[in-house]
Amino acid sequence: MVYMVATPIGNLKDITFRAVETLREVDEIYCEDTRHSLKLLSAYDIKKPLFSCHKFNERSAAEKIIASAKEGKNIAVISDAGMPVISDPGNILCGELKNAGIEYTVVPGANAFLSALILSALPAERFAFIGFLPDKAGEKKTVLEKYKNLDMTLCFHSAPQDVDRDISAMYSVFGERKACAVREITKLHEEAITFNLSQGLSGEKRGEFVLVVEGAKQGDNPLCALSEKEHIARYMSEGMDKKEAVKQAAKDRGISKSEMYKFSIDL
Repeated sequence: MVYMVATPIGNLKDITFRAVETLREVDEIYCEDTRHSLKLLSAYDIKKPLFSCHKFNERSAAEKIIASAKEGKNIAVISDAGMPVISDPGNILCGELKNAGIEYTVVPGANAFLSALILSALPAERFAFIGFLPDKAGEKKTVLEKYKNLDMTLCFHSAPQDVDRDISAMYSVFGERKACAVREITKLHEEAITFNLSQGLSGEKRGEFVLVVEGAKQGDNPLCALSEKEHIARYMSEGMDKKEAVKQAAKDRGISKSEMYKFSIDL
């Protein structure tokens, strides 16, 4: 049997009895960083053979895990923090296990984005988890465009060096919205900072962030589903001059006129 085991996202006490029991009973443990995982395992006096399974070797690690499982061994798979697969290695492995007919199960536990959603106090009846955005600005905006009209709370992971650029990209695509930046979840300096996208996030950026952003409001102008250029052109076709059309389209989208103007240059 292969076990996908959730581990703490900060506080080492946030691990289930079942997870500790599983890690103690398996024959092998696969983890992202053996040095990092050793701290957790040492805290619970767990001594097992450790092997790496990270995003650069996941497919070859899957082959070894399948081979061990076929020999009758029990294997645990953990990530550095939280649930394997969710913005962490494991998805390729799960696919390979399915294809090979190897039974696997989940030992659930701590999860960063669900904790952040609760701490944000934004609507949680319906939400979408997007994860990390691409590094390149153009690709970042392309991904955000896919979600800008969803009327549900959006959850993103963001590394400290990317937070400002991610928020700027969100504002350029979503317009003005409420958001919450959550960091150091379950740790001593846990923070949930509420802000508007237009303001950006002040202060020093340390630790991994979860950015929780309110969704599109029901009843928002349907023209916002068009591209910015098409939005302006629609108003112009209705008799507005370009200046008025830019102003109204910017208001619809909750962005500045100067930001909107660049889409009207060749109209």
